[in-house]
Amino acid sequence: MTPGSLQGLSGRRKFLGLAAAGAGAVLLAPGIHLIEVAQAETGPVSNKVRWGLLIDINKCDSGCTDCVTACNTENGLSGRTTPTSSQWIRKIEITEVKTGRSASLPVMCQHCAEPPCVDVCPTGASFKRADGIVLVDRHLCIGCRYCMMACPYKARSFVHHPLTDQKPTVPRGQGCVESCTLCVHRIDTGGGPACVEACTKAGHNAMIFGDLNDPDSEISRRIREVASTQLRADLELDPGVRYQGL
Repeated sequence: MTPGSLQGLSGRRKFLGLAAAGAGAVLLAPGIHLIEVAQAETGPVSNKVRWGLLIDINKCDSGCTDCVTACNTENGLSGRTTPTSSQWIRKIEITEVKTGRSASLPVMCQHCAEPPCVDVCPTGASFKRADGIVLVDRHLCIGCRYCMMACPYKARSFVHHPLTDQKPTVPRGQGCVESCTLCVHRIDTGGGPACVEACTKAGHNAMIFGDLNDPDSEISRRIREVASTQLRADLELDPGVRYQGL
């Protein structure tokens, strides 16, 4: 590729990014726009912290969807499971071929330390925060869906339809890709993911959220004490979501 063609490609990407940003200025309510919400200050984010999840599948019942329901409610998702609906967390059933043992586990964006979705994004819309949370900037997303193809966990969804009744804390946009954010809007105000809160409130206690970099955190202590697994560890993406009993 010649220098001229590279410059042209860069120019097109910049234009598309600006166009996406303009299109993202969707009115949520009188005086509130998505772009304004996205630019709101949330305080400093440090790489001293790495947020993660530990999910004990031994405590995760096959028929339980409390985490899925909580995610849908918190983020304004429809809860439908059609091919054109958004799912930020889903329950899957797995079976050990040799023993026939089956298990149910929730799967969401794994918030990888080396996220392939970020690597393939042509506009920089997919990015990883300093604290390990992988997000999508809807004002830069052009809907190419390269990230969806790159994700080995099938954790991303494309917004096919117009959106109504959005929540100001969770801006979304038609024509954009989206996925689990670990409820970043709650984390930035001192809370945790809605799925974990619902699981704990229901008494299942199958999910632990915390700082993987803090050796004294509950999640770090548990990972030292029990065997845990990363999905597709062979890809060396270093997911921030770990599974116990898998």
